[in-house]
Order: sequence, then C-alpha cells, then structure tokens
Amino acid sequence: MNAFKDHCRRSLDSIRDQGRYRIFTPLQKRADGFPYYLRPDGSRVLVWSSNDYLAMGGHPVPVNAACEAAQTMGAGAGGTRNISGTSPVHDALEAELANLHGKQAGLLFTSGFVSNQAALSTILNSFPNGPTHPWQVYSDAKNHASMIAGIKGSRGVVNIFRHNDMAHLEALLRAAPDGSPKLIAFESVYSMDADISPINAICDLADTYGAMTYLDEVHAVGMYGPNGGGVSERDGAAHRVDIIEGTLAKAFGCHGGYITGDADVIDFIRSTAPGFIFTTSLPPMTAAAALASVRHVRTDHARRTKLFERADALKARFDAAGLPRIDSVSHIVPLHIGEASLCMDVSQRLLKEFSMYATPINYPTVPRGEERLRFTPGPLHTDAMMDELVTALTKIIPLERRRAA
Repeated sequence: MNAFKDHCRRSLDSIRDQGRYRIFTPLQKRADGFPYYLRPDGSRVLVWSSNDYLAMGGHPVPVNAACEAAQTMGAGAGGTRNISGTSPVHDALEAELANLHGKQAGLLFTSGFVSNQAALSTILNSFPNGPTHPWQVYSDAKNHASMIAGIKGSRGVVNIFRHNDMAHLEALLRAAPDGSPKLIAFESVYSMDADISPINAICDLADTYGAMTYLDEVHAVGMYGPNGGGVSERDGAAHRVDIIEGTLAKAFGCHGGYITGDADVIDFIRSTAPGFIFTTSLPPMTAAAALASVRHVRTDHARRTKLFERADALKARFDAAGLPRIDSVSHIVPLHIGEASLCMDVSQRLLKEFSMYATPINYPTVPRGEERLRFTPGPLHTDAMMDELVTALTKIIPLERRRAA
C-alpha cells in the first residue's frame, strides 16, 4: 500500500509540474440565471463552456416535469430495470428516442459514457467473435474515451484510422481477414476539434465492405437536423447507420445516455450488457424531465437556429480581434493556446479578473501543444456578453500568440 501511495504522489507531482492538474471550479448553476452561475460568495460568473447547449437545463418544461414526477414517483428508481427500476416513463422515453432517430427501439443507460462502453464491449464480445473470426473494429483516431473503453474492454481486433480519413479507413477495411465481422465506430461532431464526420461516406464504405456502423451523436443530438435527430438526420443518413448513440445530458439539459437501432440488436444488448443489467436505472424524475425536453426540443426550431447564429457571431468576433480560433464547422468554438500552463493561466485570469469561465482543455484530452479553451455559446449568450469576452481575451492572451495565429 505504501508503494502505491508513493506512486500516486509522484504521478500527481508530475501532472502538476506539467501544468495539467485539474482543479474543480466551485460554481453553482442557476435555473433562472443561465448562463450565469454563482460563486460560493454569491457573486456571478458568466460561463462559456457548458454542454447545456440549448439552455434546456433550466427551462420550465423539463424542470416542471421533473418536479411533478418526483412528487408522484419519488427521487430514486429503486433498483435496476430488472428489479424495480422500470416505469412507464422509461418506456416512453426509449420509444421517443427511437422515433427521433428513425429506429425500431431504444435503450436507456445511466450516462453517455456507460452507453458507449457497455454497448460496444457487448457487441464486440458477442457471436460471431470467436477464435477464428474475431471482430475487426475500426475506430476513428479522435473517438471519445468512452468508445475507446468499450473497444479496449472487448476481444475485438482494433484498427485505428486517421481522423475522418476515408482513404485510410478503406485501406484498413480492404485488409481485413476474410470472414471477419466488421464494425466502424465514429462520432458525428468531434467536440474538441469542432469538426464533423462524413457520415454518408463512411456508410458507403460500410456497405461496400459489409461492416456495421456505430455512431456517437452526443454533441449533435437535439441541435442538428429538422427534428434535432443529429447530423445523421441532417445529412439524410440516419437510416444507413446501424446503431446511433446519444446523450440526454447536453442539448436536452438532463442526464443519461442511450442507444437506438434494430429491435433485436437492442434487445440483445438489453439482455446481455453488464453495464445495463447490473446498475440502478435513471430516476423516474430524470427520465420524465428528459422525455419532456426531447419532445419540446423536437419542435423548438427557433432555439436550434439561435444556437448556430450565436456560434457564428462569436466566431466572427474572435476572427475580427485576431484571436487564435481553431477552424470550426460546428457550434463549438475552440481557441488555440498551445501550452498547458498558459491555458490554465488564461482560464484562471478570465475567472479571477473578469468573472468569466471557460474550461482549459489539456493533455490527454488533446495532444500536447494543442491545448485550448473551448467555448460553447448558446441561445442566451448576448452580443454584449460576447463583446466583454473578446475584450477580456485580448487583454489576457499575449499579442505574439495572436499574431502567430
């Protein structure tokens, strides 16, 4: 035990020396004041990095639904879905999510991380993954840690293709052993680089080489497409993707993860995935809030339009000020800093001197030298807020770094 404690101390010292020690910022979210949060002393902080993309976390529709469900069904689920943790609202939410993505069935998990980890490991550890024909899994190089965990927790043979590189993906698919089942795992919106995958092109390759497709839409669901079904809906590709995974914790402002797909496939995962079977289900109040939010967002077209207008407005301001913005084709606006300690320093100065908060993104989330601040402007961020942010950043970020960009 002492040797392990020494290892922990040395590792933590190394992380601190590299300037990437993570410190939680004590901020209290306010349903009636978003995107302002409160410090412990009661002062306000303008938050720029929340994943509550559409500001639905404090919207009266999910808040009232949660309160009503809590009064009716209590605070907790009472067990796993198999024991006592299933209610009509769980079933209704799964049906709503399946309908959102044009799939036969849906399955709820306790988080987006768990849904990816559980679903991918279950698929890749299943038949026909045997000793002579193991699954070949093709994973984008920038896939989320949850997808990597699911893949590494399986017996599948991992093939990593260069980010959004279709030629490299095809070369790997072409080299697959004869008779091996194949699965391509990728995301739609990559949240750290703010770019988007070519879903139809990936599906074309899947059709050619007989591969399953597994798409993570967590940073797109609720925002993209006519009904908020994600980039796959926007691009007319949802019907071509075998499994679409998403979250209720970002654009929908609630909590939980899910997968949707063919009814037999979803039922198989429901029946065999340890990450589903052996964990307490989402509280009914959370499921009720999410159901209300999904139904509202699907018809709130103005809210989605406002999100993208606000993102474009911030991009334009960063560019006009000469700030080192990373190119973005999505609603996410990253700002390149390029050094872990400086990235942390810029974030801390924003908070201490200007009462604004933007999360520093350091290694291992991004490669060393690619450290950045990640901004997620939403429908409630005003022009005045953006002007204040740009003024603060131009005072904090050294001029030579802005010129280098």
